[in-house]
Amino acid sequence: MKQLIPILLFAIACRPVEVKIDPVAPAKGVDTTLDEWHNAATTGEYEKYFSYFEDSTSIFFGTDATERWTVSVFAPWAKPAFEDGMAWDFTPFNRVVYYSPDSAFAWFDEELDTPNLGLCRGSGVLKVVGGEWKIAHYNLAVPVPNEIVYEVRDQIRALDTVKAKAD
Repeated sequence: MKQLIPILLFAIACRPVEVKIDPVAPAKGVDTTLDEWHNAATTGEYEKYFSYFEDSTSIFFGTDATERWTVSVFAPWAKPAFEDGMAWDFTPFNRVVYYSPDSAFAWFDEELDTPNLGLCRGSGVLKVVGGEWKIAHYNLAVPVPNEIVYEVRDQIRALDTVKAKAD
């Protein structure tokens, strides 16, 4: 028995212990990151705008059903819009942000005031990369009031029919 006690103590002392280390908090918060990202579009800063994405495989959903782009496809498509000094103007409000337990990921939804589309919504996922929040996924949507949703649906179906006949 006397030999068993040191062996048990040694085994307990050598067992693996899970150590949780909080990630370094990014200098800028999610709100600041997203506000700066939207502002880069408003001021036509192409390089800055696309630097907020995690990488070329990050996803941007536009308002059209065909607009599911990786950044590697979205960036060249959007470049001409930035050349005029302003790509688009989205002013966010009513943003709600949630964080993963380890604070390495954040997801959010926001409302956007836009001069060309009216009220829009954005939602997405950000990830801490190199001590900065980066956008991994963004979804832009135009909310449709329930009172007119069937009219909009019918217009979309009619347009799809026209497009199908043209193909």
